[in-house]
Amino acid sequence: MSELVLTPRFDRAFRRLTGKNPVLQPAIEAALQRLAADANDPRLKTHHLSGQLKGLHACSVGYDCRIVFARHKHPQTGAEVLLLINLGTHEEVY
Repeated sequence: MSELVLTPRFDRAFRRLTGKNPVLQPAIEAALQRLAADANDPRLKTHHLSGQLKGLHACSVGYDCRIVFARHKHPQTGAEVLLLINLGTHEEVY
C-alpha cells in the first residue's frame, strides 16, 4: 500500500472538479484507493509521461479525467510514496 501525498495544486483541482461536477467525486476517490493499493492496476491505465512532464506518471479516473503523480521512495522506510500533482481533463493536465 502506497502513501498518497496531496499537493495544494491537486487539492484545488479536486475541489474545483467536484464542485462543478459532484458525480465525479466517487470515481476520483475509487481511483485514489486503487492507486494507493496498486499503482499498476490495469483499470487505472497508468503510464509514463514525456516532454515537459517527463519523469511523472498519469492514470485515468474516467474517460476524460486524469491524475498526474510522481513516484518516490520514502528515505527512511523505503516504502513507495505517490505525490499527487494535478487532476483534471486531458487538456488541463497535459
